[in-house]
Amino acid sequence: MINQSKTSDTHFCFESSNTSCPKYIYSTAVRASLYILLGAVIIMTVFGNLLVIITIAQMKQLHTPTNFLVLSLAVADFLLGAMVMPPSMVRSLETCWYLGNVFCRIHSSTDVMLCCASILNLLLISIDRYYAVCQPLHYHTRVTNCVTVIMILTFWSLSAFILFGMMLFNMSTRNAEDIYRNSFQCEGSCSVLQSRMSSVISSVLGFFTPALVIIVLYLKILVIARRQACSIQSRMCANVNLEKNKPSRNKGEHKATRTLAIVVGVYLACWAPWFLCNLISPDVVITSPIFTEMLIWLAYFNSAINPVIYAFSFSWFRKPFNFFLKKIYQFQGTLQFTM
Repeated sequence: MINQSKTSDTHFCFESSNTSCPKYIYSTAVRASLYILLGAVIIMTVFGNLLVIITIAQMKQLHTPTNFLVLSLAVADFLLGAMVMPPSMVRSLETCWYLGNVFCRIHSSTDVMLCCASILNLLLISIDRYYAVCQPLHYHTRVTNCVTVIMILTFWSLSAFILFGMMLFNMSTRNAEDIYRNSFQCEGSCSVLQSRMSSVISSVLGFFTPALVIIVLYLKILVIARRQACSIQSRMCANVNLEKNKPSRNKGEHKATRTLAIVVGVYLACWAPWFLCNLISPDVVITSPIFTEMLIWLAYFNSAINPVIYAFSFSWFRKPFNFFLKKIYQFQGTLQFTM
């Protein structure tokens, strides 16, 4: 059992418990500012990705393999913003977990599932872009809407399998976890019981291996795209009227590839610090909770920034995105007027 001497200067998550975690109390101004900031990130994540989902679902001309993959990624980001980020915000700012051990397991497992779904969707997007740029003659025959939907459902099923696997693992190790909590961990925290080996395996298989494959694919895309650009330019110089429509089509594919490469790069940059920390020192979750929360919210911020990238890059999303911003501005103006 953890015995803590409770002084007047020390605050705890559960004042009546001898095994309670210490609680760090932010000043009122700092806590209010952080609630506004993280709340804005959650709102951007939920409504931005919901707008992507609605736009692609309603416009039949957008029902292409690439956009279905963008839709799948937006669903993962939307669920992360709606289900995972609000409890995480309360945990981060209150520095305590008040929702119980069962919901902690559900919250952690859902977080892992959606992270897995995102990296698998990005892997599919990278494969889609590889075929579109590197094998354009076979792209429309091999990468069809039906094949894409089947792959999306398969990868989401794999993510759900990982979720249920984690829940079953938590149930089978509940006694060991209770002993661990009573002996080493305080009441009021929400961290997953993970051995050194399981931490390394989950980080390598769940992030670094797919990330390496994605990087290799995009490096190949970059090399072949440059070759195609040089080839097209030389042929156009030889005959200006030769295949006028093909360069514009290739230009559209390269623009989509460049935009999705930015999405992939932002994802890797946001999530890599957390997985590096988990790989190098899993115990930092317990010893440095504030630092860990900073890394987690850096990773979560990726889900909020994706719709902004689409708005700046895709013309099909720019119009509904601007309409959404105008509605928010009008609502704020009406709210200020009534106050």
